[in-house]
Parts: sequence; structure tokens; C-alpha cells
Amino acid sequence: MISTTGISLKYGGRTLFENVNIKFTPGNCYGLIGANGSGKSTFLKILSGELSANKGDVIIPPNERLAVLKQDQYEFDEFEVLKTVIKGHKRLYDIMEQKELLYSKADFSEEDGIKISELEGEFAELNGWEAESEAATLLSGLGIQEGFHSKKMKDLDGNGKVRVLLAQALFGNPDILLLDEPTNHLDIESITWLENFLYNFDNTVIVVSHDRHFLNKVCTHIADIDFGKIQLYAGNYDFWYESSQLALQQARDSNKKTESKMKELQEFIQRFSANASKSKQATSRKKMLDKLTLEDIKPSSRKYPFVDFKPDREAGNDLLTVNGISKTLEGETLLNNVSFMVNKGEKIAFVGPNGLAKTTLFKILMEELQADSGDFKWGVTTSQAYFPKDNSSYFEGNDFSLVDWLRQFSKDQTELFLRGWLGRMLFSGEEALKKASVLSGGEKVRCMLSKMMLSGSNVLLLDEPTNHLDLESITALNNGLINFKGTILFASHDHQFVHTIANRIIEITPKGIIDRSITYDEYLESEDVMALKKEMYNV
Repeated sequence: MISTTGISLKYGGRTLFENVNIKFTPGNCYGLIGANGSGKSTFLKILSGELSANKGDVIIPPNERLAVLKQDQYEFDEFEVLKTVIKGHKRLYDIMEQKELLYSKADFSEEDGIKISELEGEFAELNGWEAESEAATLLSGLGIQEGFHSKKMKDLDGNGKVRVLLAQALFGNPDILLLDEPTNHLDIESITWLENFLYNFDNTVIVVSHDRHFLNKVCTHIADIDFGKIQLYAGNYDFWYESSQLALQQARDSNKKTESKMKELQEFIQRFSANASKSKQATSRKKMLDKLTLEDIKPSSRKYPFVDFKPDREAGNDLLTVNGISKTLEGETLLNNVSFMVNKGEKIAFVGPNGLAKTTLFKILMEELQADSGDFKWGVTTSQAYFPKDNSSYFEGNDFSLVDWLRQFSKDQTELFLRGWLGRMLFSGEEALKKASVLSGGEKVRCMLSKMMLSGSNVLLLDEPTNHLDLESITALNNGLINFKGTILFASHDHQFVHTIANRIIEITPKGIIDRSITYDEYLESEDVMALKKEMYNV
């Protein structure tokens, strides 16, 4: 268990937290959410002791161990991978070091023998004999192959280091686990493994993540940072989102009778309770929901972009034909005889472990790269809007204000019109006069989405559009693409994004493609697909 009393923190004249009193209890997983800049990572640092609040206390019961997902990828470069994981349990690692030092002494004394006996006893109590096998299991589950376990951390790439640091945080069954964006750089198999690990973890977990599917899978509660406070809600992210939207709708409709509002709330709670997918979450949620009143659900201060793609004209049935496209870059075959046809209204998710292969295909289709062999043809009634994975060329060295930046891509050149579009993407007032060259990653993405919406295209190509976006923007984009009446080709690592948008899945493999007109979850659960993947990846 971990709790706070009266936590307050100010940066300059800005208040992040004001008198926060909250308790996180064992057996629950808390998703810590909040708008960008609300202080999610800062609050985790206060809980871990890395940062001190201006006022208040963090209370951790004696003898309870807290583990944190570390962010410094270079901290353990000189240590072996397996030992780096075990260092997650400081006391156990210290005992192992002391034992090794004592056993290596040439003049082993009686006093050393007594000390060794004490250390061995504590070592056994801490499950030390299983430490290496537990560390190896964690590493394998997170995609670090056994051959790397004895290598030094500096021999791993950035993605590998992140996975090892995650294994380090999970090691040794900590009483309290703090995780800041744990799914970053993980593939779908590793994320699924982590979801199962956390679901079966019986202690306290507090996690920050932009992955809604992950939050929905692992969270029993949502801790929402808003107005400088933290409000606890039973249930996962979807429950919090739907309830906050309901509260907002009710707040806007002040003439609605209270009885009618209560009926709507009760129907909502019953529907959501019935959809609880896991017993632990369902039990915890029901206890809270039984006591829930209208006043317990509060509208959020969050602002959501308005994402609405409207084609200027409807495309015909002849959309896109791809014939035998192959491409090799720097000796690596990325595309191998790729052929497929796109039909009107299809929303196709391109998946697979090789992100460069998907990016390369999109660049070829947008004529930014030339295939080594094969060809493609767009239908004459199609118009394409493209969201590239790397958008830096649109902004680097650009001293335009956002109004002038967007003017480059608009038929209507008037400032009022352009400000209207920027306002939809949360650039209002003085924000619309920002220089395009100084935008954050998320702001650049919102500008690119404005550009795409202005185009009126009936085919959208999007390469990892959720990168750099906050939960609010991801949700808005997700809903906008669900409602889009045209055709979409896209790649994303966001599970919920893919599952809720795509009606067809194309996986790019070293031996070609796997192509199925089903949802993403159906694709992942298909025995036929799994068997084919083993063949295509030579597993």
C-alpha cells in the first residue's frame, strides 16, 4: 500500500497539486491519467522519492519494497543484462555481492563464516536461489533472447535496454510498482505478456500509459489528475471516459430533471458492469458502482480536438491495385512480391514487426520511393492524403506562424477560415500565431491532421499517427477515423486504434503478406493465421 497526505507542489506560479490525499491499496492496478502537463510523471516521482513536494507526505508501510521503471537507458551499461534485472531488488543484489566477496577470500575466518550463515539465511528468505531463473523468465517474456542475458547492457539497442529496465522493475515481486509508459518500444507479444503479468500481480500497481487497450486490460481503477486534485474511479479507462462524457453532457443540459439523469446513470452503470471482462476488475468495480451517485461522476476539464475527415467527392469502385512490389534497402529485403487490391470503404491496418517495411510501402504508394520491381495504380476517382511517420520536413526551418503554415495547403486563404481549422485542433487565440518550427511532437501531429482534413481526400494513408499524441487526441483521432466514410490504409502500434478502425488486416512478412478481412482481435486469435505466420517467419 502507498498513500499521500496533503501533497502540494508548485512550479513558479503554477500549481500542479493542491492538498492531494489518496490511498493506493494492494490487489489493484491504478491507471494515472491527465492532460499533457498535468503532472502524471511528476506525481510518480513524488511517490518514488525522486522528487520532493512543497508540502505533504508519502506514506509507505515499513518493510514494503517499492520498484520503479527507470528511464535512464545508460545507467547500467557496464553490467550484465541478467545482473541488471536482479539489481531491481537492491537488498538481494547486495547480499549476492557480499556472499561472492566473502567466499573469494583466501583467509576465510570464523567471523566470516558466521556472516556467511546470516547472509545465506536472508538470501533464502528473499528467494535468492530462484533469482537468476526468475530474471531469465522475465527477460524472455519481454522478448530478450537467452543469448543476450550474459551480455553487457551496452551491447543492446535502445529498445532492448528499455525491456531490460522493465524486467528490473518487475523482478522480485515488489509490494508497490510504479510504471511510467511501460509499453513504449514493446511489440504486441510483449505487451500481451505484460498485461497477463500485471493481471496476476497481487500487489499495488500505479501506471502511466497512452495505450488505452493496455489501460483497459490491466486497470481496476483510474486515478484522474484534474484541477490540481486526483480523483479515483472504479473501472478501466473506457469506463472513466464514458462516465466523464456523460457528466459533461448532463452538465450542459441544466434543464434536465435529476430523476432522468439518475436513470441514465443507472443504465450506464448496469451496461458497463455487464461488460466487465475479468473477475478481479468486475468485483472491484461492482463494489464501487453500488455506491456511485450522480455527484460522484464529474465532467473533466480535458479538451478534445475535433477530428472530422470529409471527402470532397465519393471514390469509385476502382481504388488501388498493387502488383508484385519488392524493395530492398541497405541489403535488407523489406517488401517481397507484395500484391493486393483495395476495395471501396475498406479500412486496412498494415501490421508486422518491421516498421520500416510498412513505411517503405506507404512511401512507394505516395511516390516518395521507387520500387525495385512491381507497380501500383490508383483509381482515377481517388485523392490521397498522407500522414508520414517522420513529418520533420514540413516544419524544419519554417518561420511561418501556424496560420501561414496551414495557408500553404488551403484553397480558402482567409485568416478567419484558417483559424477555424486550427481551433478545431486546440490552437486558439495566440496559439495560432506560434512559429511552426518550435512546435512539440504532439502539436506537429495535430497540424498535420488539420492539413489532411483540409484536403478533402477520399483515401487516407497514415503511418503511426498516434505517436506523440496524448490520450485525448488519440481518442479524437480514433473516433474521427471510425466515422470517416472513405478508405483508409494505416499502420499503428495502438491495439485499440487498430481493432476499432480496421476491417481488414495485411501483415507484411519476409515472404510476402498475410491478408484477412477480419478485425484485429479476430486476426490475433485466428489459428489459421498463427500457423501461416510460423511458415512466413520460419519459426
